[in-house]
Amino acid sequence: MLICGLAVMATTPANAAGCIFEPQGEGRVAAVIDARSFRLDDGREVRLAGIVPSATDKANGAAALSSIVTGRDVTLRGDDDAPDRYGRQSAFVFLPGSETTVQSELLRRGEALVSTEMAVKDCAAELAAAEAEARRAKRGTWADPAAIKNAESPGDILAGIGRFSVVEGKVLSVRQAGATTYLNFGRNWTRDFAVTISRRMMPAFEAAGLLPKSFENRRIRVRGYVEARGGPRIDVLRVGQIEVLGGN
Repeated sequence: MLICGLAVMATTPANAAGCIFEPQGEGRVAAVIDARSFRLDDGREVRLAGIVPSATDKANGAAALSSIVTGRDVTLRGDDDAPDRYGRQSAFVFLPGSETTVQSELLRRGEALVSTEMAVKDCAAELAAAEAEARRAKRGTWADPAAIKNAESPGDILAGIGRFSVVEGKVLSVRQAGATTYLNFGRNWTRDFAVTISRRMMPAFEAAGLLPKSFENRRIRVRGYVEARGGPRIDVLRVGQIEVLGGN
């Protein structure tokens, strides 16, 4: 059984299937800036929502994005067209005549990872399915066995401090300390990998039917930014950061 945590939670309904949100404008792509952003010919900078570049292959990610959008007309969609503090507009991007996002194409090629920011169920499901296709086919970043970190190798995970990482392993225990629940992947709590879930996240897990205690003795895949608190940690800010991979 595979329960895709990336698609279990929705805080707002999608306007249509997938990532078809409200229009935010159109333009022609003048230049790709990096693996996740580009500049339109009117000067606007656009940041692709819902994905993060692969930490191991950002140059290829930029080249892949360039091959898809450079010189092309694009339509921007999203919930909010307000620029971020760097002046970039975050959006889902569509080529003419296509109902599939540029994000999904990059994920399908294995040139990006699904981020933790998407809370709309239909869109999260579209992105997760595209990433899963690349992972099964070992395309792009997934051709590297180290693309998914082993929870039993905390040193390898710590090497990616501050980076967005995907980690798999068996949860040995679930413990609560104060307002934090710990999913422990090792017996040395000061050295081994752990996932932290704050008390304020519990209503969201309950609504999704995924109580943290149910993760004990199960294999999960978790994604997020690695922090060092003794051992490596990933803080869960959305239910969709966790996927349950199977039974005991």
